[in-house]
Amino acid sequence: TLFRSFSFFGTTSANFIGTPPAMAQPAAKKAKTERVFLFSSESVNEGHPDKICDQVSDAVLDACLTTDPKSKVACETATKDNMVMVAGEITTQAKLDYDKVVRECVKGIGYDSFIDDLSAVDSKGLSYKTCEVLVRINKQSPDIAGGVHVGKDEMDVGAGDQGIMFGYASDETEDCMPLTHLMATRLGKTLTDVRKSGECWWLRPDGKTQVTIEYVQKADGSVEPTKIHTVVISTQHAEPLKATRKKEVADYTGPDATAPSMAEMNKQIEEKVIRRTLSEIKLKSGKPALTLYGDHTHLHINPSGKFIIGGPQGDAGLTGRKIIIDTYGGWGAHGGGAFSGKDPTKVDRSAAYICRQMAKSIVNSGLSKRALVQLSYAIGVAKPLSLFVETYDSECGKLTADDITNIVKVEFDARPGAIATSLALREPKYQETAAYCHFGRKPYTKDGRKYFEWENAKDLSKYGSMDSAQVTAALKGSNYLKKWVD
Repeated sequence: TLFRSFSFFGTTSANFIGTPPAMAQPAAKKAKTERVFLFSSESVNEGHPDKICDQVSDAVLDACLTTDPKSKVACETATKDNMVMVAGEITTQAKLDYDKVVRECVKGIGYDSFIDDLSAVDSKGLSYKTCEVLVRINKQSPDIAGGVHVGKDEMDVGAGDQGIMFGYASDETEDCMPLTHLMATRLGKTLTDVRKSGECWWLRPDGKTQVTIEYVQKADGSVEPTKIHTVVISTQHAEPLKATRKKEVADYTGPDATAPSMAEMNKQIEEKVIRRTLSEIKLKSGKPALTLYGDHTHLHINPSGKFIIGGPQGDAGLTGRKIIIDTYGGWGAHGGGAFSGKDPTKVDRSAAYICRQMAKSIVNSGLSKRALVQLSYAIGVAKPLSLFVETYDSECGKLTADDITNIVKVEFDARPGAIATSLALREPKYQETAAYCHFGRKPYTKDGRKYFEWENAKDLSKYGSMDSAQVTAALKGSNYLKKWVD
């Protein structure tokens, strides 16, 4: 297939960088050999300035959907120093208190102090109590509304814009996520958990993680992590040996304590964050990822030294500037569109979610070891313009990549209205997705709302024993032309 001749490690270039398709080697000359390589992924905590913005944008979206599930929302956020601005186009029946929504979101992250002095060690970088909140919101363009949804039935609602979206899955972990990214993401979540629980009260909201893993690319197309090569953690913290718990932690009334030294902070991070996180991640073998960690692993914890000044005081933040962190950490491919602040008619988000469900269903059902799915859309048009499935030569049984593409056509409906219905995307539940990756999360239901429904893989295992003729017959016997372009 077109992409397969020049995939690089775990990634595939959507722009055909590498050997041109016309010069691809004939199949007979392709030797399936194993290779060893290093691959890295990074993540950021919920207190990172860009992630603050993603969460605020989705908090605004949730506030709209709580009252009006058919709200049309495109909300962007920017932050710098003690200021948060929301801007965009929103058409909704909801009456929003933007100031309240912003402050509650910032408070939940843990930003409660700002001093306009870069030498002030007591400043966390943003304060929900004193920050300036700016609002620049208009309604959705009537040109877009008329072309996308006005006067249309549910299943005829068009895509909110043109674009390309991807979904990826790999069998290397029980969550069908690449281990580099799963680990980087969950290290950041654990940093936040031990901060909020008080176990490591001297941690502050801002932080970043990065993981490098050694892989073996197998002859069957799969990739297998063999050891954790490097872990990098840079986390904001209170002043070592001087900060006190009662002053650092808002509303804390227990016994006071003094922040540990940098060396002790780093030791606790290794024990309470790195080892704890790895013990909870399961590989496809059933063993914990901790089995890949050891003396061979290079550790860089706060390699720049101290990290006291952080949040928007240290760096400005914008919505949609962490799109690789939101998805697969550099594996697979990305269409370029951000997620947060967008309602389900924006296929940048909803189609990326269904692409993930497609890819995870393929891998989880044993049809291939890895899968990359691409969809494309035109504004105002309901049916996707194209569907592409890449299996990295990892198909199982008698199936081909084309067969798996046809299986997706039979089993899935990627029209925006159908995606919103099947994944319950008109529910106010998006702020939860805005930090620590939209994928590889545990699906659950709370207060009747289905969170991370796209992580519930469909069972496609019945196709595993089929051959191409049987899959073709299943396609012809289905109603796929109602939902796909032939």
